Amino acid sequence: MSNNKMVSRVENERVLVLERVFDAPRDLVFQMFKEPEHLKHWWGPRGWELTVCTVDFQPDGVWHYCMKCVDRNQGQFYGMESWGKAVYKEIAEPEKIVYTDYFSDAEGNTNETMPSTVVSLEFIDLDGKTKLVNRGEYVSADALKTVIDMGMMQGITETWDRLEERLNEVK
Repeated sequence: MSNNKMVSRVENERVLVLERVFDAPRDLVFQMFKEPEHLKHWWGPRGWELTVCTVDFQPDGVWHYCMKCVDRNQGQFYGMESWGKAVYKEIAEPEKIVYTDYFSDAEGNTNETMPSTVVSLEFIDLDGKTKLVNRGEYVSADALKTVIDMGMMQGITETWDRLEERLNEVK
């Protein structure tokens, strides 16, 4: 297995841990999660783009975004919008970002019917490369199962592939 592919595991039935090594310096990988200009190029699965992306990168700050499907080959998803909102809890540049991830609407109101997630991103310096560890803590095992059944793993894999492409473009 090549070392740039994603590894995943579940801890305590409701924590999804994803790890992947990127061939780019830690500072740069961290910037990818901080700067709207970078996020717009890679956040979301293939065929989706960020039409809205506002980032207030500080504790209690909000990242509000809209992903829109622009790929006609995705059939029923084409033209669909998915709004999300993250509220930053902890930022330690360039080592760590912790935020709560919500489904939201265009006004930034959270969708209480969908499970929120506490996401912790850890950026580990590996001699010029960066190991990214993403821990997503769900309210229950059922909530985790719900997002996995929605096809989240494919979405995250494609998103991280796009992150890698973006890193290769700018590094």
